[in-house]
Amino acid sequence: VYNHYKRVATNTMDEIEIEKSNMLMIGPTGCGKTYLVRTLAKLLDVPLAIADATSLTEAGYIGDDIESVVSKLLAAAGNDVEKAERGIIFIDEIDKIAKKKNTTSRDVSGESVQQGLLKLLEGSDVEVPVGASSKNAMVPLTTVNTRNILFICGGAFPDLEGIIKARLNKTSGIGFGAALNDAYAQDPDIMSQVTIDDLREFGMIPEFIGRLPVIFTLKGLDEEALVKILKEPKNAIIKQYQKLLALDEVDLQFDDGALEAIAKRAIEKKTGARALRSIIEELMLDIMYQIPKDDNIGRVTITKPYVEHTGGPLIEMRGVFSLPNKTPAAGIE
Repeated sequence: VYNHYKRVATNTMDEIEIEKSNMLMIGPTGCGKTYLVRTLAKLLDVPLAIADATSLTEAGYIGDDIESVVSKLLAAAGNDVEKAERGIIFIDEIDKIAKKKNTTSRDVSGESVQQGLLKLLEGSDVEVPVGASSKNAMVPLTTVNTRNILFICGGAFPDLEGIIKARLNKTSGIGFGAALNDAYAQDPDIMSQVTIDDLREFGMIPEFIGRLPVIFTLKGLDEEALVKILKEPKNAIIKQYQKLLALDEVDLQFDDGALEAIAKRAIEKKTGARALRSIIEELMLDIMYQIPKDDNIGRVTITKPYVEHTGGPLIEMRGVFSLPNKTPAAGIE
């Protein structure tokens, strides 16, 4: 992204022209692919459009045309074509347009969409409707050149691991020094060994992969990262619930053991950081309903036994300690 910025900002397109490097981002669900790009957009001052490959169909079918990706960017740039031509387009769920295997019906949202994206990725003049997602007689069209637009494609590629393992296990043999069949069964970083052949096997066409020269993988989150996500960001899930309970004048705390236990449970669910919210929702359900009924409760501490369903939360009454910036309830000294 930094190199892309250098290309468009310095405008050094003299005798040596710097080509753009589109990117393909592969990582398990809930590891922060879309979040990464959203944060990038906040930090950068270039227009960014986040599009979704699942709704794209080939031209002439109901759904979004492939050009709608560019019209989203144009809208993000405030219909300023020159600004849009320096932008970044993030196409999410790119694995959903893989070729359907052995299908007899028309593959309207699969291979044909990949073929439609080829010209966009490489750079061409695209006629884009202004202020609408589809071309029709009522909407003015404008031409956008995609040569300087950086494309980042992201997807979870759910069955790719199996394809990589099958390729790595082809060399299995017999005897003492032979590679074992299940040698890669528990490898957490299996995705980082992805090759272009694996992506072709998955159903991406070679021309499409060829236009995404930078392929990188994101690791799944481990326990330590999940604990950080719980408590460190300024919009952390825990802080959201603390704010909710502060509206009822109750101080909510989580001890470190509880955070680790929540992270352990999240890893078992295998949906990445998204699992954290569902676990905390479940933990907080009773507390959210019971606490406001009793005005004397001042602080609730979520403990490890409560997360593991072997005990309850620690509840302290008002008056035992002073709440920050709160007037004590009537009748309690």
